[in-house]
Amino acid sequence: MDFNTFKKLVTEAAEEAGISEYELYYSTSESTDVGTFKHEINEFSSSVDGGVCFRCLSGGKMGYASTEALTAEEAREIVARAVENASVLESDEQQFLVAGGQTYKEIEDKSYDLPDTAELVKTALDVDAALYAADPLIIDGSQGGAGILAGRIAIYNSKGLDLSCENRAAYYIAAAVVSKDGEMSDSYEMKIGSFKDIDISEAVNKAVGDAKAMLGADVAPTGSYPVVFAPRAMSSLLSVYSTVFSSESAQKGLSRYAGKEGEKVASDIVTLTDDPFYKDSAMPRSFDAEGSPTYTKNVIENGVLKTLLYNLKTAAVAGVKTTGNASKAGYAASIGIRPFTFYFAPGDISEEELIKKAGNGVYITELGGLHAGANAVSGDFSLQSSGFMIEDGKKTDKAVKSFTVAGNFFDMLKQITALSDTVEKPRSSGSTAFCSPSVLVEGLSIAGK
Repeated sequence: MDFNTFKKLVTEAAEEAGISEYELYYSTSESTDVGTFKHEINEFSSSVDGGVCFRCLSGGKMGYASTEALTAEEAREIVARAVENASVLESDEQQFLVAGGQTYKEIEDKSYDLPDTAELVKTALDVDAALYAADPLIIDGSQGGAGILAGRIAIYNSKGLDLSCENRAAYYIAAAVVSKDGEMSDSYEMKIGSFKDIDISEAVNKAVGDAKAMLGADVAPTGSYPVVFAPRAMSSLLSVYSTVFSSESAQKGLSRYAGKEGEKVASDIVTLTDDPFYKDSAMPRSFDAEGSPTYTKNVIENGVLKTLLYNLKTAAVAGVKTTGNASKAGYAASIGIRPFTFYFAPGDISEEELIKKAGNGVYITELGGLHAGANAVSGDFSLQSSGFMIEDGKKTDKAVKSFTVAGNFFDMLKQITALSDTVEKPRSSGSTAFCSPSVLVEGLSIAGK
């Protein structure tokens, strides 16, 4: 049974039960992933997941029920279970349903035909072959990969809301492992978009080049000096600390930004943006998980914290409007908060000029141990890093690894002295992505040799 038919049956069942306020949330996702090893396909997975969540106001409380089965019988049962669940709830927290008739931004149609299994297999093998042909230092463990991700979300409620959207993305991965004199190094590149537009050689050469560049790496010298975070490294750091911009975290006492809206929290040159319609997003969204319209907003603008990210519940607590950032991890999940495409706005100088401004320091390309070595509540981080030394205003070929960069995220935002003029494309094929230009930070601690 399709969702529209199921929706009609649930509506009828709700009316028969005397339920006047209700919502039906539907989501489905489909993914296929292919990977190689030694010129053969050794990984293949395909999954389809989805279902509906029904919530309704009964006896002054909001009851929930969910199902994967879209059948006539389940349409009646899901209403009955939600009513029963409402009767045993002890919480009387305020609940919200979004009214219909609001204005939603039209999303540019980027649809294209997703590759079938045969094309995924061919692309993965083509990447694999290109990796081995790229350099004699390539060894087994290097992999080509390809995949697709498609999904649909629909929200319907008793207040006239009736929304749906579909997103799809295809991607391929080039993972290079190189070896020389008993030392190994690795790197990877991921490209998202239509396979008709892909350039395998570009991703392969980048992955192989980055892996080779780290061979023979030394340990960075201990000290406190300027650090340039490459886009990938800063994107990783931002992803870990994105929760500090959640109003839910702030209201639970888990963010130092609680009560700080309107205050200076970063360097004047820092603007941090959340954009549901980002030009390189794999899955743009015009509405959030509650059905509220989404919009582009500066969370930090010229160093000032303009807003946290809100859903309807946290917005009501704060006495403000939602920012359209309600999220659900799945159809049966509770409502939370997350950004869409979250990124530092670019600066006005090239990366070369930014490195020149650093003088002598370190250029960090990769961060490790992010979840163990970063505390989102205190802001403190101590992370394993790798990259290159910066000497006399130039990034050298002196690769460094196995050193630790330490600091505090909240303090770091105030220590940013330059951002490059190019933002690297998001690497995520999902609805949440992080990206950044290169960022120069003064005075971070490096623990090495």
